[in-house]
Amino acid sequence: MTRRMFAVLAAAFALAFAVSAADIPAVKKIGIIGSGRIGGTLGELWAKQGYDVMFSSLDLAHDKELAAKTGAKAGTPAEAAAFGDVLLVSVPYPALAQIGRDYAASIKGKVVLDTSNPIQARDGDMAIAAREKGTGTASAELLPGARLVRAFNSVGYSKLQSENHRAGERVAIPLAGDDIGAVEVARKLVTDAGFEPVLVGGLPSAKRFDVGTPVFGKALTAKELRKALDLPPQQ
Repeated sequence: MTRRMFAVLAAAFALAFAVSAADIPAVKKIGIIGSGRIGGTLGELWAKQGYDVMFSSLDLAHDKELAAKTGAKAGTPAEAAAFGDVLLVSVPYPALAQIGRDYAASIKGKVVLDTSNPIQARDGDMAIAAREKGTGTASAELLPGARLVRAFNSVGYSKLQSENHRAGERVAIPLAGDDIGAVEVARKLVTDAGFEPVLVGGLPSAKRFDVGTPVFGKALTAKELRKALDLPPQQ
């Protein structure tokens, strides 16, 4: 598929969202599964904006420190999965499969923002397969029942820490999702964290900002990101 065809499809996709946005859940509570650099940073930003956040990871002591610092809560991953109206999952990519199995009942029907990236040096052959499929497609298979949005995977945590709510043009966060309401929720959470959401398209389009792509790892403005991906000027 050519870059121009991607642009046409993205424009049509954005129009469909604009004219039929519905079923957008209210979000007050956010469960963080994986409160490391990305999850911890975003949880803190949302807590400052008044969201009720629960941090969780394999290190409860660390989660309690984050909670004390931010006025949030700390719990187990199972508790965070049950707690959140929305979940942010930020874990090593192979862990997604176990999360999808262990917390299937809690995840079903919820908006899940997936930041996890398949890294071959760390994750082995499964990372190769995931990147060939595209992470939007691969993650949806690992988290069945979730209203999945790929988000916050392509900008490093140091830029999330230093560039949120900056003056002038904000750092863009590319999004990919098939569910109208879930993408609208993601847009709001990106904005509230201090960044600018840019809808790239459905879940298969997440491949366009995966590890190894020209835009991955760069803190671009929305204009720069749209130009790099041949997206329409506004989405």
